[in-house]
Amino acid sequence: MNRTNKSSSKKDAYATDEQRWVAVNARDAEADGHFVYGVRTTGVFCRPSSPTRVPKRENVEFFATAGEAVSAGYRPSQRASSDRTAIAAQHADIVAKACRLIEQSETPPNLDEIAGEIGMSPFHFHRLFKAATGLTPKAYASADRARRLRAELGGKGATVTGAIYGAGFNSNSRFYAASDGMLGMRAKDYRDGGLNTEIRFAVGQCSLGAILVAQSMRGICAILLGDDPNQLVQDLQDQFPKAELIGGDQAFEQLVAQVVGFIEVPSLGLDLPLDVRGTAFQERVWQALREIPRGATVSYAQVAARIGQPKAVRAVAQACASNHLAVAIPCHRVVRRNGELSGYRWGVDRKRELLKREAA
Repeated sequence: MNRTNKSSSKKDAYATDEQRWVAVNARDAEADGHFVYGVRTTGVFCRPSSPTRVPKRENVEFFATAGEAVSAGYRPSQRASSDRTAIAAQHADIVAKACRLIEQSETPPNLDEIAGEIGMSPFHFHRLFKAATGLTPKAYASADRARRLRAELGGKGATVTGAIYGAGFNSNSRFYAASDGMLGMRAKDYRDGGLNTEIRFAVGQCSLGAILVAQSMRGICAILLGDDPNQLVQDLQDQFPKAELIGGDQAFEQLVAQVVGFIEVPSLGLDLPLDVRGTAFQERVWQALREIPRGATVSYAQVAARIGQPKAVRAVAQACASNHLAVAIPCHRVVRRNGELSGYRWGVDRKRELLKREAA
């Protein structure tokens, strides 16, 4: 039996709740990563091999991922949180390497090519990549090309045709066949500030105050924090003045719960597709911010050096201030040269609290 078939059989071994319950009782380490279980009486969730006392069956429910457990109202056990942090760091390194391979390739590499470079089977790599990013490797490659396209469209005096070729498309027909999935709208509408675009949003509460999450047809387009929920809605309207804003339904509010779960427990990660809109310079700054390890801080000067423009310190600060994706793009990890906290779009107190939680 080859490696892929072995992986498939393992996945099938935990397909039902009955099989998962057997794994929990056996503290089956091979089941880790296939599911987690929540305990209703304590409100925590654990991995199958957790050495904690096995709860009563009637108090247990199963979830495919930790994110689902958090969305359902559970928090990780202390031991599970520590173990997940170490494992997540390893997985993040693998995924980051794969992303760099995709971004640096002139043409999108196929799954077998990327998995071979990483040193994993295609099945395991595909599963790991999607769990970490919310996208398949193929979808990420498309999103990377879309980011380049948005940067081209956002350039001063840019034409649609010029942006198409600047983003790596070798023909107009190939671009127009994929444009809707990349931009969620026609290229002309994108340049016009979201004209003819629907954006769903919902407002919730977390320990840092009010939070607004908005999603276009492509993915998350805003995560805003503040004290006044009405002001957050106004900020969204200002950001997308020509888009049609629609209040999210109950299903959409589950997405808000997932973001809130990440804010409360940063070690869980944020497995969401991002719809990052900005200039080419902002994109480079925001990418550098996403590469700052959780619990670490860097200065604005260090970010400028990392993107190859050491004199653009003030422009880096402006790009941080223009970030509309709180936490997902961690501009709170950027501080002054002397280590003091500087301004933060959502308040210095929230910045201090986020850094405190990540350090812990």
